[in-house]
Amino acid sequence: MGYKIAVAGKGGTGKTSLTGLLIDYLVKKGEEPILAVDADANANLNEVLGEELEVTIGEIKEEINKAEASGSGFPGGMTKADYMKLRLNTAVIEGNGYDMLVMGRTQGEGCYCYVNGLLKSQLDILTKNYKYFIIDNEAGMEHLSRGTVRDINTLLLISDCSTRGIQAAGRIRKLIDELKLKIPQVYLIVNRAPQGELNEGIKAEIEKQGLELIGVVPMDPMIYEYDSSGKPLVKLPEDAVSRQAIREIIAKLGL
Repeated sequence: MGYKIAVAGKGGTGKTSLTGLLIDYLVKKGEEPILAVDADANANLNEVLGEELEVTIGEIKEEINKAEASGSGFPGGMTKADYMKLRLNTAVIEGNGYDMLVMGRTQGEGCYCYVNGLLKSQLDILTKNYKYFIIDNEAGMEHLSRGTVRDINTLLLISDCSTRGIQAAGRIRKLIDELKLKIPQVYLIVNRAPQGELNEGIKAEIEKQGLELIGVVPMDPMIYEYDSSGKPLVKLPEDAVSRQAIREIIAKLGL
């Protein structure tokens, strides 16, 4: 069974950026095979990694729904279940040193429950095929509460330097206890810290929420520069402060 690292936290804290840098670090260390999972309906992990998004699970669901509604049937006389299985196998796209699976979303309004279920079933199938699973969760707690991502080895809670971000991480930590999820390692990473330092108010809130801080990522102006110009963050130089911080955090994780 592969080692699963899930990343969660409030929206806008930079969790996808840090997830991409974590994947890039493991690739460069030769820790393959790796499956990068974008479990956010608003998929953008591929942009951080510099990959074209070929197909999502949500798009496959829409394709099958339209074929069924039109009455045209499925290729080769396949059943809906067989065609769904075939198409989901093609949802795993090959990246630069890793594979990628993207949940995506269906068209229009509505619940993502069915797409979540498809993602869950695919991850269960793929568990034995990869050394590492790195999973970028959507903002909030849905994937944890629904059990979409199971058997997590390490959960990284990402917050910015705000009380609200720390509190959001604290709520996720409490949910883990309420659901009796057995996650061996749950750590907090504070992102975008000015000069890489936390003030006393943030330190006090971390303690109040019962969170275990494993690392602080300084505010990195290069990330803003790359994001503004549409450059993938995996192209950041190795001496970027955000990369240095990620290396220190991974060393503490003992991967």
